[in-house]
Amino acid sequence: MHILDDLAKRGLIQQTTNEEELRKHLDENLVTLYCGFDPTADSLHIGHLLPILMLKRFQKAGHRPIALIGGGTGLIGDPSGRSTERSLNSHDVVKGYSESIKQQLASILNFDQGENSAVARNNHEWLGDLSLIDFLRDTGKHFTINYMLAKDSVETRLENGLSFTEFTYMMLQSFDFLNLYEKENCTLQIGGSDQWGNITAGMELIRRKRFDNEETEADVFGLTVPLITKSDGTKFGKTAGGAVWLDPEKTTPYEFYQFWINTDDRDVIHFIKFFTFMDFEEIKSLEKELQEAPEKRVPHKRLAEEMTKLVHGEEALQQAEKITAALFSGELSSLNAAEIEQGFKDVPSVTVENKEIALIDLLVEAKISSSKRQAREDINSGAIYINGVRNQELTHQLTEADRIEDKFTIIRRGKKKYFLIRFTK
Repeated sequence: MHILDDLAKRGLIQQTTNEEELRKHLDENLVTLYCGFDPTADSLHIGHLLPILMLKRFQKAGHRPIALIGGGTGLIGDPSGRSTERSLNSHDVVKGYSESIKQQLASILNFDQGENSAVARNNHEWLGDLSLIDFLRDTGKHFTINYMLAKDSVETRLENGLSFTEFTYMMLQSFDFLNLYEKENCTLQIGGSDQWGNITAGMELIRRKRFDNEETEADVFGLTVPLITKSDGTKFGKTAGGAVWLDPEKTTPYEFYQFWINTDDRDVIHFIKFFTFMDFEEIKSLEKELQEAPEKRVPHKRLAEEMTKLVHGEEALQQAEKITAALFSGELSSLNAAEIEQGFKDVPSVTVENKEIALIDLLVEAKISSSKRQAREDINSGAIYINGVRNQELTHQLTEADRIEDKFTIIRRGKKKYFLIRFTK
């Protein structure tokens, strides 16, 4: 199947310039394409996954992707899709963010695949030493104020105020496309739907520069992916704990797995089409499973498996599945300390000295029970579990035997209230 037909069938094309010519261009050439990622944090989040996977889809189709890290544009801030101006970070901070993002991109894209290997570039290489006078003379003259004001990324910000710094972002991104076109023969830029104005501005700059040089018209193209929305009206990629990051230190593989497995039934097939590389026959089979046995959540599990393995690897997937199974069954003693750190990252916790302690005292100290009297009632009624095992012994003393790897004890009160006890050395 042609790459454009596959993308369209998955619902991944929002806008494209001259689709017929782009199709021909892709058929006849090993096309170099790019997508930009500004380093606004030390990690990408799942909102970035769709454009990253678009680069990967084109690479699988035999084309050459460039992941452009905005070490230069990240110092300015893109006004697209925002109602207020970003806080500007220092050069050192942006440089550090850029290195982290480069490593994340390398873990998903194939940087060692012969002639269509993915490459990472940083636009600070050409923007960092750019002379303001030269930029205004050679690039700024090709942009009229009227042309820039008509772009959605600018027009939607005028009411709240738009700084000149942000106003120039379009020209800088256009200069990126021009630079990659001239130096890398890059003829296609992709991005989110909010980038359409910046993408078409870059195409126009390339055409004007070529016209100035009396060359033939450039074959350059743009393509955007749609904004992902959820059926329940909430924002995709957000949880009660905030953004879902690709960095396992910020969002653990278990949390990442849980995000996908908890996808709404109304969204799961759409997300499988968007984010996985499953063929349409398998997707059709999963859709049938969802219709006939929704309680089994088979598509949700496949989505969680595919995404966790893609971003974090097979070992992290197995660990996430093990934690999930242990929490579902209550057999918590099967978990090691690292898995407990992941699975119980957000539950209430208390640190106690590494010595024997009476269960009743611990329940009060950790605020699991409101008083010793309540603690006794909780134990007597069978409401207290130690590492998944019910304990009804009023005189029980927690010892080393109750600690997992001599670090943790998990107390459960009732059906769902977990508490993590950390022991100091």
